Amino acid sequence: MAETDMATRVADVLETITDGLGVDAEVRVSEDGEGIRGEYLGEDLGLLIGHHGQTIDAIQHLTYRIAFRGSDARKRVTVDAAGYRERRADALCAVADQAAEAAVREHRAVALDPMSAVERRVVHEHLKTRHDVETYSEGQEPSRRLVVAPVVD
Repeated sequence: MAETDMATRVADVLETITDGLGVDAEVRVSEDGEGIRGEYLGEDLGLLIGHHGQTIDAIQHLTYRIAFRGSDARKRVTVDAAGYRERRADALCAVADQAAEAAVREHRAVALDPMSAVERRVVHEHLKTRHDVETYSEGQEPSRRLVVAPVVD
């Protein structure tokens, strides 16, 4: 199946969801070498985002599964609503920076609140360039949390 077919499938899934929920939103889908990005644009998209992004994460997961069902092709699929992902990433990075500073200052591991795999990935990626801390996840879903620990020399 061609890449553009996958982007079309993503758009179809996202539009079906808005129609089913009765949410007034425009759907935009773009594709590049990294993956396919679907975005909902509109005024009141809280229903699509959900509590702590749980709904948008579920939509993203379902969209990926449906778009690539029956295909050997694989690409990352990201679904956003009204810029939620960027705002949430900024907030997560601020929390990660505070945890890293505390871990180094207090010479102890700092566990963050439980978060989704998508959110843990954001924090891991943000802190990976720091050489004074390491990150790892512990616990079981849905209570899996990220831990920021000082690197011991």
